[in-house]
Amino acid sequence: MLDLILKNGKIVDGSGNPWYNGDVGVKDGLIVAIGRVDQEAGQIIDAARKVISPGFIDGHCHSDLMIIDHPHSEIKLQQGVTTEVVGNCGLAPAPFVREKAQLLQTYVQPVLGSTSWEWPWETVSQYMDFVGRSNPSEHIATYVAHGALRIAVMGFENRPASKNELERMKTLLEEGLRAGAIGLSIGLLYAPGSYTSRDELAELCSVLPKYNGLLSTHIRGEGNNLLPSVAEVIWIAERAGISLHISHLKAAGRANWGKALDALELVEAARARGMDVTVDVYPYAAGSTTLTTVLPPWVLEGGIEATLEAFRDKALRMRIKEELGREQDTWDNLVCSTGWTSIILSSMQTDANKTLEGKSIAEVAELRGQHPVDCMMDLLLEEKGQIAIVYFHMSDDDVKQVIGYEKSLIASDSLNCEIGKPHPRTYGTFPRVFAKYVREDKVLSLEQAVRKLTSFPAQRFKLGKRGLLVPGYAADITVFDPDAIQDTATFEEPRQYPASISHVIVSGQLTLSHGVHTHKREGQLIRAQHCCTH
Repeated sequence: MLDLILKNGKIVDGSGNPWYNGDVGVKDGLIVAIGRVDQEAGQIIDAARKVISPGFIDGHCHSDLMIIDHPHSEIKLQQGVTTEVVGNCGLAPAPFVREKAQLLQTYVQPVLGSTSWEWPWETVSQYMDFVGRSNPSEHIATYVAHGALRIAVMGFENRPASKNELERMKTLLEEGLRAGAIGLSIGLLYAPGSYTSRDELAELCSVLPKYNGLLSTHIRGEGNNLLPSVAEVIWIAERAGISLHISHLKAAGRANWGKALDALELVEAARARGMDVTVDVYPYAAGSTTLTTVLPPWVLEGGIEATLEAFRDKALRMRIKEELGREQDTWDNLVCSTGWTSIILSSMQTDANKTLEGKSIAEVAELRGQHPVDCMMDLLLEEKGQIAIVYFHMSDDDVKQVIGYEKSLIASDSLNCEIGKPHPRTYGTFPRVFAKYVREDKVLSLEQAVRKLTSFPAQRFKLGKRGLLVPGYAADITVFDPDAIQDTATFEEPRQYPASISHVIVSGQLTLSHGVHTHKREGQLIRAQHCCTH
């Protein structure tokens, strides 16, 4: 007898092949039968007029700490997500060196959030074990994060790594890869990643081929420096002889709209040379990050406390204001490309500033009678540097271009959302793909969309036998109404679950039933299926 049968559904198997009508049988956490399944089962669910697809995989998000504090993962399960990939953009809570605890924790807090408890791990392996023991409702895989490596070894020093320091970073990277991390993530927009040369990164990446590890990158600039930034990471990957994945590819700032196609042409040129390069994208024309990313890189030397101290120096304030007032050759000035009116405060730490959430920096500056740069620095002082923002800086046409690109997969890039007004992608990414880009704009077919959310990320991130509805594969399954699936989260009211995702199965267990969480916690820590050559 089977554990579960999904009957009479429209099977979209994740391969990109056309849908067909049929049933899916599940036993002992695996898919065991597809097509017409006439066996008995402990539970039978009628999926008539609904799609049965593999569970969605969020291949780029920042739930590293949320998955521990909120192991039921309802925000993602309500979207049909059964697996998340964390450790992105060089941001992760491990490796964690005690004497540099404050540097790392304040570095990751605006994106990953904070905890009310002490982190008990030191290595990436220990972090992975801890996540596994938390028994989440969804699966988790992780990268080793370059920012955490550099902080563990060098703090926020703006200089090249010495030979000894580079060897220590290689050792920490290899420890994580041995434990089953996917590869290395780098965040070149963020200090201390921004302090690292391409030669140093290529040398660090020399560890990856031994483990068939993937290099995932938040490139150095997504605005005026988009094309040289894409070329830089392609150079690094080519020099190291590794696979490359470019995160949340976009062209930021009105003056750069249209350059997404040029960036994709660089990717295609690299692939034509035999390089393995892919990208991901989120289905919105607005991004989200920490407010400190608008600052000149030198201001972030020494960590957040040193940054806040710089704001108290009148001469340094004038220098910051002057540099933010003009385009820069060596770093992307988000203020010039985006404008203060498009930078929206999404989460504030203090009760006194909670009313500012949802307002732009320009609005707050006007309310306070300040120059926007002074306003920004004072807000960061008041909030101890911990402010998340949403910024509107992309064109819909560019987003469509990247979503429709054959070698792109779709992910949320969701940040911690404990407080404030998070970007609606946190609650809406996956249903939005079907509502907007399949039904409304017809950028993708139903089958193409499912592939970008299932088998493609499963293959890219070495997640083993998942992402396809195939006998012998993990029974991670999502059931939804293709005509009614809809994101309801908005920028004004982002904390809203989507409509018409009825059932989600994780490891063969019904975890969302008729839209209600069953409190099952059958998720696992997924260790990458490396073909290690040592």
